[in-house]
Amino acid sequence: MSKRKTPSNESNINHEFCEFLTELADYEKNVTRDIYKHSAYRKAASVLASHPTRIKSGDEAQMLKGIGKKIAKKIDEFIQTGKLRKLENIHSDSTNTAINLLTRVSGIGPAKAHSLVNEGIMTIEDLRKHTDKLTHHQVIGLRYFEDFEKKIPRNEVEQIEKIIIKELKDADPDFKITICGSYRRGKTESGDIDTLITHPSLTSDKVDKKHKNNMLKNIVATLEKCGLVTETLSLGETKFMGACKLDSDHPTRRLDIRLTPQDQYYCSILYFTGSDIFNKDMRAHALENGFTLNEYTLRPIGSTGVPGEPVEIHSEEDIFDSIDFPFKKPEERG
Repeated sequence: MSKRKTPSNESNINHEFCEFLTELADYEKNVTRDIYKHSAYRKAASVLASHPTRIKSGDEAQMLKGIGKKIAKKIDEFIQTGKLRKLENIHSDSTNTAINLLTRVSGIGPAKAHSLVNEGIMTIEDLRKHTDKLTHHQVIGLRYFEDFEKKIPRNEVEQIEKIIIKELKDADPDFKITICGSYRRGKTESGDIDTLITHPSLTSDKVDKKHKNNMLKNIVATLEKCGLVTETLSLGETKFMGACKLDSDHPTRRLDIRLTPQDQYYCSILYFTGSDIFNKDMRAHALENGFTLNEYTLRPIGSTGVPGEPVEIHSEEDIFDSIDFPFKKPEERG
């Protein structure tokens, strides 16, 4: 849900490799717009982040699934020289640097960043002088740029979680609420707060858009009234993107809320908990076992290749059991 996800540095003994691979991934996504290379670098960074021992050579790295010859060569170069020629070339180009910087503002994607740079807007300070060129979301992203860049300590997410649960349960005890992402995977820091909410009155076979829309509006209004939600970036039928703040002693944080039908809740929890690599592995395993899995449903694939009716799911364990995949606790998912 969040704008920027990077492999965590905590207890990651390969973090220097992960950092340069993530930076290369951002460059390919934002500057060259090469999604294939972006995905390859992201996958390699995730694989190394979860590897239990320090990588000593490119050959050793290449033995890991998801790391090919070209990335292995870059790892060797970094081990031998402490730097990477490709990154130095990227850093020396002011256009590359500016595009990568501007895409860090919430709401600004690669196309918008290219457009701004073409108009001579190269820095955050430049951007603040040209807010007329920005959407509402981008203006808020710029206003809280420094706050949104900061990682959120786990204990702060816990406090925000308690407030969300209390306020919503007081309004309607039937609400189910789960904070997903790196927080649910047990990490000590998060980039933002990804919140999934469902209610027994929400099911996929009787989707009342007005009811859904009103429910999400009421949820947001409840969290605004108690002072937690401070900004709205966007508010749709099923998704709220905004900002929250515990109190004057804490920074403003990014908060996403997604409303999901109760019968799709556990597929959504699985998907939004991550990690990206774990999700890809599960989806691939599902296909090998005759199922298609996404953030909404698990469906069997018939002999014609057309997905059938969704499997009835009552827990995450049901998903793992259905596709014969060994269950992993959230904190074991990378």
